[in-house]
Amino acid sequence: MRFAIKTAPQFTRWEDMLAVWQRADQMAVFESAWNFDHFYPINVPDTTGPCMEAWVTLSALAQATKRIRVGCMVTGVVYRHPAVLANMIASLDIVSNGRLEFGLGAAWSKEECDAYGIHLGTLKERFDRFDEACTIIHDMLTQETTTFSGKYFNVKNARCNPPPIQKPTPRWCIGGNGETRTFPNVVKYADHWNYAGFDLDGFEKKRTTLHTMCRTAGRDPKSIMTSIHQPVDANSLGELPERINAFQEAGLDLMIFYLQPPHKVGILDTLAGIIERTA
Repeated sequence: MRFAIKTAPQFTRWEDMLAVWQRADQMAVFESAWNFDHFYPINVPDTTGPCMEAWVTLSALAQATKRIRVGCMVTGVVYRHPAVLANMIASLDIVSNGRLEFGLGAAWSKEECDAYGIHLGTLKERFDRFDEACTIIHDMLTQETTTFSGKYFNVKNARCNPPPIQKPTPRWCIGGNGETRTFPNVVKYADHWNYAGFDLDGFEKKRTTLHTMCRTAGRDPKSIMTSIHQPVDANSLGELPERINAFQEAGLDLMIFYLQPPHKVGILDTLAGIIERTA
């Protein structure tokens, strides 16, 4: 099992988040580092606080690091036209020298969408739009030109030039547990699936379903990396060794330590020590 970090870019100082990523870049135990794609803080009572934009921040962090892979877990398709996002993906893959991890999701924050005048839509509308976006992004990253006509998006002879360094695309992560709408796109496009939950039983059950769908589609289940978020509270790490061991025995590929603000570099050395003693 491999390990990563994730910093929520909310209620934090840029200098503190930068220091954490640069320290993680120096520690071989961490494979990748992630942020999230929201404009308002999430999972907190007060959503009026500060929250930095994901892709501008990710680009700066990519330039400030050299080794660690960088990604957004996950980009909400509702916020950016997929043709524009495809160009962002390709450009940041070049800027990061082929270190980009590309995460994509259907988005869910009604508060943000209402405030910004973005139509979130029903669950069906969100996933219909997600299907279209996946097709456009994949084709623009792998073809010279792309033409697509859908309900939500239309492109004609669209180019993405220069293309990304990683072929056929940067490692593509789709997050979510939906077997009807999310998993078909995971099977078709993704190199990485992130389980939307924290429990071992739920992870194993959903992974079994995903692997069955892969085999039905003629895809090797092992070609899709699996990951979970592991929230980290610096004051409560007693159960972490047990969880590392349990998920490692279950065959999880990547555990992402979700670091909560305020961000402090010292937590990385603490996590590295726990990993060394348990993994």
